[in-house]
Amino acid sequence: MSTVGQTIALALPLLAATLAFEVFSRYVLNSPTMWAYDVSLFLFGYIGALCGASGQLKKAHINVDILYLSVSQRTKNIFDLVSNTLGGFFLIIVASKSWEKALEAIDFGYTRQSEWGPSIGHFWVMVTAAALLFLLQLSSDMLKDLWQLITGEPLLSEDEE
Repeated sequence: MSTVGQTIALALPLLAATLAFEVFSRYVLNSPTMWAYDVSLFLFGYIGALCGASGQLKKAHINVDILYLSVSQRTKNIFDLVSNTLGGFFLIIVASKSWEKALEAIDFGYTRQSEWGPSIGHFWVMVTAAALLFLLQLSSDMLKDLWQLITGEPLLSEDEE
């Protein structure tokens, strides 16, 4: 399992524990927390952002299989290169804009508009990092697809991937 996958695997039980604690506090102790909603929101955002890169690594993103599975490997490489290029442009925009938001949030001390009011700069830093990880994985996949398109041979064997 990749480091990103391990991070997701650690964050999921933390999210579940945070929500369970809030439900217990609210309905059993009749004393809801002021922090659980914000913590669970941040954890869910981290998990969602990191799942993009992890899904790309495992080739788990949605594909039009009825078309994709019926074409040659060269055509699959072309499809992958086109879709990864489009996805890459989107991720460059996400990384750029979220980095701008992170710097702004840190410079001005932005907080969530909630009773607890935690800082939000870390969230935008994480979105930027997740977009960059996803971009790195896309770049790796594009290099492999381009190599196979040009040479007709996979860059790495199944065991090396």
